[in-house]
Amino acid sequence: MKILAIGKNYVSDIKEIAANKSGNQIIFSKPESSLVKDNKDVVYPSFTNQLVYEAELVIKIGKTGKDIAHADAASYISEIGIGIDYTAKDVFNACRETKGPWDLGKGFDGAAPISPFKPVANFPDLHNINFELSINGEKKQVGNTAYMIYNFSDIISFVSKYMTLQPGDLIFTGTPASGTGEIFKGDHLQASIEGELLLDFKMI
Repeated sequence: MKILAIGKNYVSDIKEIAANKSGNQIIFSKPESSLVKDNKDVVYPSFTNQLVYEAELVIKIGKTGKDIAHADAASYISEIGIGIDYTAKDVFNACRETKGPWDLGKGFDGAAPISPFKPVANFPDLHNINFELSINGEKKQVGNTAYMIYNFSDIISFVSKYMTLQPGDLIFTGTPASGTGEIFKGDHLQASIEGELLLDFKMI
């Protein structure tokens, strides 16, 4: 199973999408060991003093595809969930200073908590899905897929040029343009899609 993610994929104003759509999608991966499922609490990693959260919709691939046409790309989505793309920012910045890979800052154990998934049929309009994240009862991030620079089909079609997508592969599709921030031990995270609470855990 592959876990892929796209960086810098939301704008705060829909009018900004065209100007930001250069075709240069920022794609990175996380290992399977970074996943935390079943709303289990997440252990704050010992090697960082700056853990940053990003709430993202996560699409699950339902069938094998390579060089997928944009018009067909949405049909490869079987389910949708919500997750947190964690970054150990201090580790990540140190890697970037030496032009090294992002793996240590993005792919550590616990870097990708994910919710249970809902069938894609539950979402009649993939270009209008609302999601949000609250921390300790305070709303921190609010997103809608209409604000994506690269929509689900854009991402699937692009990625499949480089690698075969297979059933069960997960793609984190980007975080809202505002609201990301630092997380601390004891924080309680709750994330929902269309008002349904799906992700609910604490940092310990």
